Amino acid sequence: MNLSQQLPTAEQILQPSPAAILRKRIFGHSGFMIGVAVLAVIVLMAIFAPLLSKYDPYTQDLVNRMVPPSFMGGESDHLLGTDQLGRDYLARLLYGARVSLFIGLFAALISGVIGTAMGVAAGYFGGRVDAVVTFLINVRLAMPVVLVALAVVAILGGSLTVVATVLGLLLWDRYAVVMRASTLQVARREYVAAAQVIGTSTPRILFSEILPNVMNNLIVVATLEMAHAILLEAALSFLGLGVQPPTPSWGLMIAEGKDMMLFESWLVMIPGIILFVLVLAINLMGDGLRDITSPAGRN
Repeated sequence: MNLSQQLPTAEQILQPSPAAILRKRIFGHSGFMIGVAVLAVIVLMAIFAPLLSKYDPYTQDLVNRMVPPSFMGGESDHLLGTDQLGRDYLARLLYGARVSLFIGLFAALISGVIGTAMGVAAGYFGGRVDAVVTFLINVRLAMPVVLVALAVVAILGGSLTVVATVLGLLLWDRYAVVMRASTLQVARREYVAAAQVIGTSTPRILFSEILPNVMNNLIVVATLEMAHAILLEAALSFLGLGVQPPTPSWGLMIAEGKDMMLFESWLVMIPGIILFVLVLAINLMGDGLRDITSPAGRN
């Protein structure tokens, strides 16, 4: 063996490592970085809400009701003003972030488990399993989510846990469709066939060979469904069948301020803008994850 065969070539030395390529793609994707930064700020606001506002979101002060935000000439003690019952609007906005994030994460977790299990089973086993799962997906797609959620929440009540659970049980269809298509592609790969030939058990194949290779699609769908669940919770709360007062919810804050929208527009604009920003940040992060983990972008 000569010396030229032992030494690495200049091309091999200059070629960046996979970790360096991944870092470059992550930090080079402006949409993903903006989404992550905005979402991180909102999460920190929710976590440190007691430190960011000295007021309790439930405490009423009728003497100081409808105080405008400080940037509109209101009292500096209430940065974002107070609502119809004199409750500090900033405090309710901060604690409302906890409600939205909890419902988004909880609903995405429940729907993700259900949809992923169904999609992977349909894509891997095929046949009758695939036919049954496809039928269930079609049934679910034929059901109007908002109307079904309204009916169920009206019967069971609008507690935080009920709303999150109902949304989780209704939003699994996109997971199932995407996971089924992804599993159909992965199940035909050589390494899956090799695992089957050597007698690897089906659960081991599913958890060791299938799931790790469809995880990037799962993460992208989870971010989109999280944003979807947050919007649906806001819509249900706006209609009066979501999270019930006095729990601070951005959708409920919009509903409570709609009667004064022509006179005190900030009551609707502030929670509406922050809801828009949160959903936009999650969608930007999801789109960024799709671009970063897509095979076309790995070159």
